Amino acid sequence: MITYPLSCSTWDNKEIEAAIEVLKSGHLTMGKNVREFEKLFAERFGSNYAVMVNSGSSANLLAISALMHTSPPRLKPGDEVIVPAVSWSTTYNPLYQHNLRLRFVDVNLETFNLDVAEVEKAITSRTKAVLAVNLLGSPNDFVRLNQICEKYGLLLIEDNCESMGAEFDGRFCGTFGICGTFSMFFSHHICTMEGGVVLTNDEELYHVMLSMRAHGWTRDLPPENHICNKHPNQFYEMYKFVLPGYNLRPIEISGAIGIKQLEKLDRLLAARSQNAARFIEIFGNLDFVRIQHPIGKSSWFAFAIVLEGALAGKRQKVVEELIRAGIECRPIVAGNFVKNPVIQFFDCDICGDLPNAEKLDVDGFYIGNHHFDLTEQLQLTHKIILRCIE
Repeated sequence: MITYPLSCSTWDNKEIEAAIEVLKSGHLTMGKNVREFEKLFAERFGSNYAVMVNSGSSANLLAISALMHTSPPRLKPGDEVIVPAVSWSTTYNPLYQHNLRLRFVDVNLETFNLDVAEVEKAITSRTKAVLAVNLLGSPNDFVRLNQICEKYGLLLIEDNCESMGAEFDGRFCGTFGICGTFSMFFSHHICTMEGGVVLTNDEELYHVMLSMRAHGWTRDLPPENHICNKHPNQFYEMYKFVLPGYNLRPIEISGAIGIKQLEKLDRLLAARSQNAARFIEIFGNLDFVRIQHPIGKSSWFAFAIVLEGALAGKRQKVVEELIRAGIECRPIVAGNFVKNPVIQFFDCDICGDLPNAEKLDVDGFYIGNHHFDLTEQLQLTHKIILRCIE
């Protein structure tokens, strides 16, 4: 029996009623609810444009693909993109799928995000972008990353799929780069069943994404746009294709649910922050675990724990005891990603030995955070881990 789940629903009758209204309307594909959600999402995070898609993974795919199809292209096949060694597979897959060369660098053991010093060392004449991942709610050091990107003329792209609501220097994560991606999967800060968003202030990139999201057609583009001259008769624009697109469209139910979820976001983030304070109080000063120490304001996707001292090398024992007690846990995202067999397909460089990524990979795991009080669950987790020392 699960006593401390990894994730749980944040829905109530409002989301269910919104979904039912869409079903009653008979308009189930992308429409007015999606457009309204995009408008509200962009306003909420202080961005000019939002493009909703069917998942956070699709958001990453669309962002990278769109950057390859601006005029001139912001990225070209063979360009290098610096990435952290710890993230989810679909941070990296779109880069491989567009013939970009990945340069994996180590992470910082405090934030679990890009080690900024390693980023600068990894830059070559072929490097064109840095893809910064805000891991588990934790912001990157965007002051230093922006300085590096400006110094070397690099694009900054954000994968913010795990960090909706996180802030750095008074600004929301997901808005520091040329574009930033978000996820609304079940376990994330808000849930639209499946769903993702790309934010950008770049109008051309926005227009490219609007087209590529839906087959590469022109139908969703405004009359005046950066891609093509639209025919004044809409009939001629119904099946006109200008870019090699996908079908990444969200459904209307997801848009309607997203509107209701956005109304709750501040409350959901506040509850997660309160739980985080309790987590830090319980686990923050132990000599046998390391926890994530975010810079800026974390949105606390989950609570990461790295075993040290008397528990180093004993993750399997700890995980087994947690599961036996009904406490769900997972590795810290994909751990040291370069150890995954899929890496054989990538055109990539591994910059250094990645000791910090390896530490997270071998001794790290995370437990869930929720929108309700977790004091008892965190105390139980502490008790179970403490028992493993004996």
